[in-house]
Amino acid sequence: MEAQRDRSAWLKGPSATCRVPAHETERPWRLILLGAPGVGKGTQAQLLADRLGACHLSTGDVFRAAKCAEEKELSPAMAAALDYMRRGELVPDPTVLAMVKERVGCLRCRGGFLLDGFPRTVAQAEALRDLLTRESLELDGVLDYELPIDEIVSRLSGRRTCGSCKAVFHLTTMPPKVAGVCDHCGGALLQREDDRPESVRVRMEAYARSTAPLTEFYRQAGKLIPISAEGSPEEIFQRTLTALGAKGA
Repeated sequence: MEAQRDRSAWLKGPSATCRVPAHETERPWRLILLGAPGVGKGTQAQLLADRLGACHLSTGDVFRAAKCAEEKELSPAMAAALDYMRRGELVPDPTVLAMVKERVGCLRCRGGFLLDGFPRTVAQAEALRDLLTRESLELDGVLDYELPIDEIVSRLSGRRTCGSCKAVFHLTTMPPKVAGVCDHCGGALLQREDDRPESVRVRMEAYARSTAPLTEFYRQAGKLIPISAEGSPEEIFQRTLTALGAKGA
């Protein structure tokens, strides 16, 4: 983790303090990132964090931190979320919102934020809107990375994962030196069940159905910024900057 964007308070909860708080920027951006698996949203989040100086606040990272933390280190909302995850259940909206509320100081970060993984539903979006209003914060936009389903299927179905060290390769964009063999440990490369083309299509159709109301909510609010996720990461990044520039970057 880069010192200038230490996310201790986001990952550990309200009792934690970032070792090196973000510097206040002349134009702090407060953005939400949306995009289906395979569109490269994580790469864009890193590029945007580097360029804008904003903190990448991923709820997925908080859930992963909860799984690795000792019980005494868990905030109340993280403990509740972990209980649901251990039972194999989805974490309900009120618990996710409570987790975000515990970290409201991160939303006030002087460098801005890139919120990733929240909100996922219209109810969460409405709760976030109300929370930001109470904090006198303005959401600048919602970056929605879009990619045709055939391209997503191609990207995800080409992934191969090492059965031993879990390193990830891609048959087209990042192939191993020897077909089917991990460059790092020599383990066998496997295709995950959920990366098979038929599985990817089912996942993408479910994603489209679940996020359609959310994207429409932000479109109606005048916050949605569609970004084509075709091309190289740098090309996508330049499109993003151009779109933000039109909003006053």
